[in-house]
Amino acid sequence: MSHSNPERPPIVDARVLKRLRNELGADAEYSSTFVEHYLTQLPLRTSRLRNALMAADRTAALDTVLSLKTASWMVGAICLGTVCKELEFTLNGFSEEELEFKMPALCDRDQIMDRIDHCSRRTAKMLGPEEAART
Repeated sequence: MSHSNPERPPIVDARVLKRLRNELGADAEYSSTFVEHYLTQLPLRTSRLRNALMAADRTAALDTVLSLKTASWMVGAICLGTVCKELEFTLNGFSEEELEFKMPALCDRDQIMDRIDHCSRRTAKMLGPEEAART
């Protein structure tokens, strides 16, 4: 599941889930429940993020992107977590005057929301049914 190109983060790092399972010990099966919940919430979070960007609502966008970033890193979705971190940095760099026109532009073709959608689809595919046979 790892990606060998050092310039791009891997879509999923299976070592993260293995580490989580080890840390949970006797409750290791909870990691599968966590991944299932993450995958169920993924389209809702990306939709909420897109809506917040289109509405130029920085508070809602930051809340959603922080949630998505944290959950992604917890399941080893490195690419998605990294792009979310980039978006967080971008949002924090906008002045109040820029929000109305710069935030919706992040949803334009080939902008950061496209990258989030791409990483989300690939992450869901890799973590899909039974965590890709438990990696």
